[in-house]
Amino acid sequence: MDFRNAKELLKVCQEQGLSISAVMLQRELTEGEQDPEETDRKMDRVLEIMKSAASTPIHTPVKSMGGLIGGEAKKISDHKDTGKGLCGDLLERAVIYAMATLETHHANLSTYLGVIVASPTAGSAGIVPGLLLALQETYDLSDEQIKQGLYNASAIGYLAMRNATVAGAVGGCQAEVGIASAMAASATVELMGGSPEQSLAAASTVLMNMLGLVCDPVGGLVEYPCQNRNAAGVSNALIAAEMSLAGITQFIP
Repeated sequence: MDFRNAKELLKVCQEQGLSISAVMLQRELTEGEQDPEETDRKMDRVLEIMKSAASTPIHTPVKSMGGLIGGEAKKISDHKDTGKGLCGDLLERAVIYAMATLETHHANLSTYLGVIVASPTAGSAGIVPGLLLALQETYDLSDEQIKQGLYNASAIGYLAMRNATVAGAVGGCQAEVGIASAMAASATVELMGGSPEQSLAAASTVLMNMLGLVCDPVGGLVEYPCQNRNAAGVSNALIAAEMSLAGITQFIP
């Protein structure tokens, strides 16, 4: 079940009639030498942490350790509740959860323990859970379906790690927010019934659109503009997924 690039991943999907998430799950079982129950428990824990990180700051806003962010997720949530939101329910929820996750990451530890899932990095940790949890609420998806989405996203993250980098210090913010957004886009396509080809096309579209995004933290801290970029990342992922599901192909592999 090992695959070195997206072309090989797609070949496995086609030959065995499997989704990207199913292939990635099998890789976890074979490469990690874990039993299915243990692997499932670990993914349950991942989802549990994601849900907590995406919701706590909405109800308990707190300033970050650096003092640059804190309370933004609640502001967006309150604005949404007025009925004057511009982006629609799905995207608004995704933005709120993405920004909240970054607040959890940077929370002053005297207030609450800021535990997140780096997906794939801490600075981009809000994008995958932000969009997937918003999809769950909007389309009444089960936790099992969201875990399927996480396995799909993991495959994209794995390919990035194997062939390039997800470190902002090495590849700029295109390697953090860009890859996280590609992961979210691919997972969204599968959850909405798209094919492996469409998932990979969505991921490619995101990377094309975010190419060249530099890492430029304010004050030397990875708080700002990272939080804003997580919000922008979920929108980029959603747009790419929409395009792919509509049948728009991607020339860049």
